[in-house]
Amino acid sequence: MILPAVLLLVLACTFTTFGAEAEYVPAAYATWLALLPPVAAIGLALITKEVYSSLFVGILMGGLLYSGFDFEMTVTHIFRDGIISVLSDSHNVGILVFLVILGCMVNLMNKAGGSAAFGRFAAERIKNRQGAQLATILLGVLIFIDDYFNCLTVGNIMRPVTDKFRVSRAKLAYLIDATAAPVCIIAPISSWAAAVTGFVEGEDGFSIFMRAIPFNFYAILTIVMMVGMVLMKVEYGPMKAHEDNAAIRGDLYTTPGRPYETGGPKEGEPEAKGTVADLLIPIVSLIVCCIIGMLYTGGFFSGTDFMTAFSQSDASLGLTYGSFFGLVITIGLYQARRVLKFSECMSCLPEGFKAMVPAILILTFAWSLKTMTDSLGADVFVADLVAASAGGFINFLPAIIFLVGGFLAFATGTAWGTFGILIPIVVAVFQDTNPQLMIISISACMAGAVCGDHCSPISDTTIMASAGAQCEHVNHVMTQLPYAITAALISCVTYVVAGFVQTAWIALPVGIALMLGFLFLLKISGKSSAEY
Repeated sequence: MILPAVLLLVLACTFTTFGAEAEYVPAAYATWLALLPPVAAIGLALITKEVYSSLFVGILMGGLLYSGFDFEMTVTHIFRDGIISVLSDSHNVGILVFLVILGCMVNLMNKAGGSAAFGRFAAERIKNRQGAQLATILLGVLIFIDDYFNCLTVGNIMRPVTDKFRVSRAKLAYLIDATAAPVCIIAPISSWAAAVTGFVEGEDGFSIFMRAIPFNFYAILTIVMMVGMVLMKVEYGPMKAHEDNAAIRGDLYTTPGRPYETGGPKEGEPEAKGTVADLLIPIVSLIVCCIIGMLYTGGFFSGTDFMTAFSQSDASLGLTYGSFFGLVITIGLYQARRVLKFSECMSCLPEGFKAMVPAILILTFAWSLKTMTDSLGADVFVADLVAASAGGFINFLPAIIFLVGGFLAFATGTAWGTFGILIPIVVAVFQDTNPQLMIISISACMAGAVCGDHCSPISDTTIMASAGAQCEHVNHVMTQLPYAITAALISCVTYVVAGFVQTAWIALPVGIALMLGFLFLLKISGKSSAEY
C-alpha cells in the first residue's frame, strides 16, 4: 500500500511541476499587435479630447488581445493583473501618496494666503509675461532632483505669477513639463541619473552618464527652444490660440474643459493673513526633506557615500518620507504663526486630496495600460527590431535609436522602461567595437525616451505637469505636441550628424543653429507672435 501511494505522490508532483512550467503566452505576444492598445488609447484621447474613456478602451483592448477574446480571462487580466496590481505596487502607491500630500500642502498654502502673497511679491518684481515665463523656466531648471517633484512644485509656486500676467495654463503646463524630464536627464544628481546608471551593466554607469550629457540633444534643444520662444515672443499651433486668448481676453483656459477653475478662494471668505514666508518655508522644507528622504533610502545615514546613496535611492519612498515631514512642518509653522487654526488645517487635507483625484485616476489608468502592453511583449518586439537593425546603418543608428526610443516611450508612457529595454542592447552592440558611438547611442536612447515621455498623454510626467499647472490634461497634450515634435525632428537630424562626426562640439552647434533658425523664420513670418 505504501509503494503505490509514493508512486501516486511522485506522479502528482511531476504533473504539478509540468503545469507550473507551462506559462501562458498570448498569440499577440511580441508582435505589432502589442503596440495597438496604447496607440489606440492615445489616438482616441487626441481625437475625442476625453482621456478617461480613451485610456480604458486601450486597457480593454489589451485585455482582449491577451486573452484571445475570452471573456473571463479578459476581466481577470484587466482588474487582477492590471488595475489592482498597479495599485498594489509599492512604488506606485508611494507616488500617489506623494501626490496627495502635495495636494494637501498646496491647499494649506492657498488657505493660509502664502500663494497669494508670493504672487503679489513676484508681480512687483516681474514686469511682464516674458519675465513670468523666464522665471518659471529658471525655477524648473533649479529644481532638478526629480521630475514629479519638479512638476508639482514649480506649478504651485509660479501659477499665481503666470496668472497675474495672463500666461495661459497650457503654456504654464508646457514650461513645467519641458523643464521636468529634460532637465533631470542632464542633471548628474537626480533620480533619472540614478535610473540610467543602473541600466548600464558592465560599465561605469555614472561616467557614461556624464559623457553622454553633451549628446542629449532633445533635452538641450528643448531648453533652447523654450528660452528662444519666450525672448522672440513666438508661439504657433494650438498654443498660439491659448496664449492669444489669455493675453487679449484674460481667459487662461480657452476651452470648456477647466476642472481646476474653482480651486481658488471662495467669494466671501475673509482675506488670509499669510506672507511670502508662508509659501517659501514650506517649499524649502519640502525640498530639503525630500532630498534627505532619498538619501536615507539610499543608505547615506548608514555609511554610504553621497553619490552612491543618491544613485541607489528609492525615489518613490524618499519623496513619500520627505513630503510627509514637509506637511508636518507646514502645519506646525501655521500653528506657531497663528495663520490657520488646527481645525482649518485638517479641513484642508481632504480638499487637497480631492484636487488630485483627476491626476490619480489618469495615472492609475496609464499604469494599467502599461501593464497590458508589457503582458503583450511590446518591449520584446521593439528590442528585436533594434537588434536586427544594428548590423547595418551603423552611422545612422543613433538617429534610429532616438526614433525607436521616442515611439516606445510615447506608446507605453514610460521613459525609464525604455531605458531598461534599449540601453542594454546598445551596450552589447558597441561595447567592444566603438565606445564613442556607444556613448552617443546611449544618449540617443535617453533623449528618445524623454521625447516620447514628453509627447505622450499617458506619461505620468505629462499628467503631473497638467496637475501642477492646473490645466485640463488634453489641452496640455494638444498644445505641447507641436513643440515637442519640432524639437524631436531637429534632434533626429542632429543625431544623424553626430553618427558621422562622433563629436558633440560639431553636432550640438548644428542642432542649436537649426532650432534658432526655425524660431527666427517663424518670427519674421509675422504669423506666430502671441499678443504680449
